[in-house]
Amino acid sequence: MSAINAKLQEITTEKSGVTRLTLTDFRNYEKLRINAKIAPIVITGANGSGKTNILEAISFLTPGRGLRSAKLSDIKRIRETENAIDMACEGWSVAADILRGNEEHKIGTALQKVNKAETSEYFNTGDDMRVYERRIIQINGQKVNQQAELGKYISAIWVTPQMDRLFLGGPQPRRSFLDRLVYAFDIEHAKRTANFEHLYRQWFQMLKNGLADKYWLQSVEAEMAALGVAIAAARRELIARLNTFILHEPDDVFPDVRLELDGLIEKMLDSESALTTEDFYVEHLAKQRSFVRQNESVDGINRTDFKVFYKKKNMPAELCSTGEQKALLVSIILAQTKCQILDKGFAPILLLDEVTTHLDDIKRDALLEKIRQLNLQAWITSTEAQNFSLLQNDAQFLQVDNGKIIF
Repeated sequence: MSAINAKLQEITTEKSGVTRLTLTDFRNYEKLRINAKIAPIVITGANGSGKTNILEAISFLTPGRGLRSAKLSDIKRIRETENAIDMACEGWSVAADILRGNEEHKIGTALQKVNKAETSEYFNTGDDMRVYERRIIQINGQKVNQQAELGKYISAIWVTPQMDRLFLGGPQPRRSFLDRLVYAFDIEHAKRTANFEHLYRQWFQMLKNGLADKYWLQSVEAEMAALGVAIAAARRELIARLNTFILHEPDDVFPDVRLELDGLIEKMLDSESALTTEDFYVEHLAKQRSFVRQNESVDGINRTDFKVFYKKKNMPAELCSTGEQKALLVSIILAQTKCQILDKGFAPILLLDEVTTHLDDIKRDALLEKIRQLNLQAWITSTEAQNFSLLQNDAQFLQVDNGKIIF
């Protein structure tokens, strides 16, 4: 056993994860409570039975918009009234008891109606009546205003079937995936990215409408540049951390990867100071005002791409086979998990939705064995329970049928 693996096993003797999960009017669950072990948890059932919904609920205990990036109003359970008319419930909630090391915490998040003055988020009910809603968060009975606070108590990494095409198509999904990995090491990263996106939307819309004056633009562009450079620096730090770990601790089954960032600001930080890069970014945004007015794209940290290479073949991930792409993704997840355990002293929760798809039997069993050895909590969904016989003495097995757990 390597020194790194010995250290990992020593650290993960301190359990971390969800010990109780309660859902109310969430997706297809009217009410669901799961008492969970800090162990692999295998959830099986037919397609559409609600397996992924459980993983999505857990993802809402972390910063961000969850593993589906869904609109908050779309998550509410659809119920049937006495008149057989389907109607959405008024809200939804997710509550959990969290164990982190030797400490227990209670976390909850919910969708609630609020007055118009309290939020700018709303949806139209279809009858010209505006209903205003927002997501609220409580930690240990206290309401918190920033989602980033969740990162102090729980961390999750997820793989979904949609990510089987992560290395194909546009860069936005890869960039979002990268930023979620950064959250684990820098909880302020979630706040910075949210603030940047908010400012960018304001800046873009005001330019489009011709309503912004010079001094307002200069102020917003300076704030965007400061946030953008901090975001780029955090991304670079994570990439360097993972590349170094993979170089010194290559996996024995999954392929070694090389990670790169393809972004204007990230590349500039390779040779220039943060202050110089920030000054450049301010000037760059000012020069691109005309692009917005002409409906053209604006370059910056909002267009950065996350590049992955199969190191042994020196091949970009997008040119690899479907099975190789899935193996590369798992390799990144494993490296991130181990780095986080070593750095933070506690393991992330793994949310693995149909993760064994496109993995051959050897890699499937290798992944399950690594999860078992890491002694962490992993919520794994599948339609085939027999694929997890390797975990029969270690895992908690749940079967889902139409929004109910079958024991």
